Amino acid sequence: MAACAAGLALAGVFLAPGVAKADLQTWKDSLCDAYALDLNGFIEARNGWRLQDDPHEKDVSLAEMRLQLEAGKDLGWGSLALKGELLSDFVTDDYTTLLREGNFLFSPLAAMDVKMGRQVLTWGTGDLLFINDLFPKDWKSFFIGRDDEYLKAPSDAVKVSYFHELVNVDLVFVPVFNASEHIDGERLSYWNPILGETAGQNFLLDTEERSSFGRDSEFALRLARNYGGSELALYQYSGFWKTPEGLDPATGQLIYPRLSVYGASGRAQLWGGIANLEAGYYDSRQDQNGDDPLIRNSEWRFLAGFERELARDFTGSLQYYVEWMQDNDAYKDSLPASSPARDEYRHLLTLRLTKLMMNQNLVLSFFAYYSPSDQDCYLRPKVRYIIDDHWAVEAGGNFFYGSDDFTFFGQFQDNTNAYASLRWSF
Repeated sequence: MAACAAGLALAGVFLAPGVAKADLQTWKDSLCDAYALDLNGFIEARNGWRLQDDPHEKDVSLAEMRLQLEAGKDLGWGSLALKGELLSDFVTDDYTTLLREGNFLFSPLAAMDVKMGRQVLTWGTGDLLFINDLFPKDWKSFFIGRDDEYLKAPSDAVKVSYFHELVNVDLVFVPVFNASEHIDGERLSYWNPILGETAGQNFLLDTEERSSFGRDSEFALRLARNYGGSELALYQYSGFWKTPEGLDPATGQLIYPRLSVYGASGRAQLWGGIANLEAGYYDSRQDQNGDDPLIRNSEWRFLAGFERELARDFTGSLQYYVEWMQDNDAYKDSLPASSPARDEYRHLLTLRLTKLMMNQNLVLSFFAYYSPSDQDCYLRPKVRYIIDDHWAVEAGGNFFYGSDDFTFFGQFQDNTNAYASLRWSF
């Protein structure tokens, strides 16, 4: 509670009407005029708390102040983009400077764009489900109630896009592997298979570093085309599992095994809405026979979704997702007798409902994951109200339920939390 109070007190200093925000607006206007910059940003106070006791984590799940500045400049022959943040995190007592974007975009050919530097990348058709989007995610931010923007973590990459009437080509080269921000016990408790129980700050996971240029590089390719009103795409990825899906028994470290992914997707209008299909084959290159219990098996992933407007300013969507483990028999034969086994098929259903009210200034949203195979679920209700052109408030929660402690969502039951935020944009 002390951390929450500190966060709100600091919010009062920065967001006090007529004080700091007026000075910041003046500073922004002078910079834009002097250097022909596009400059935007926000200041936000966000706080969250657990709704039950967790013996391994703090009661406060989120308590932070964030200043984000986003600047862009058109150079005529190219453009520069920067997005940086100052973050005061009262849960971890960290004060950090973050660079979310810092890139240069230019067009060496009329039909080609090249973007170099730190950037947020995304593709695929899923709604909060990812098959061929092998770019880094921040799962910690997602589960503790930060803005949805922070689920997508930045990549240090070169992206080349070529546009042609037959096919559009996107090629991404990541010189040094960019991992997802995974659950390691620092902020969220999790199922620890080594201990055979839930752990948190009492057992922080140690993860290997992949930081060698060339040996730890990643490549991603997308070929896309619109055909008869449908959007079709093929994908290929060569790199590593984005979360540590392996264990080195010699060091006790979690590792990122090598991975190749081959996939396809399609999206089209159907029954007054939009339907999408996506599939991908995950080739776990360090466990191709499926008989190494310390490295995740190869698998197929499939996704089908449908979204449409149900009434005025009210939309709904459904998704069905499945993971099909390959070499399941070899996997089960290799497991220690006391270890819980993953199912050969993991099924997942999602539901999204969004209602806009009060001239679309009030947004009510609800997103649910439910796995009939794991018998667990994850619920994300949220309310956002835009007060005026500058002010917005938001409140929501992350609710986890499960029959077992070792399933994906079931392991997070003690992390169930609620949060609220106040943001001033300029």
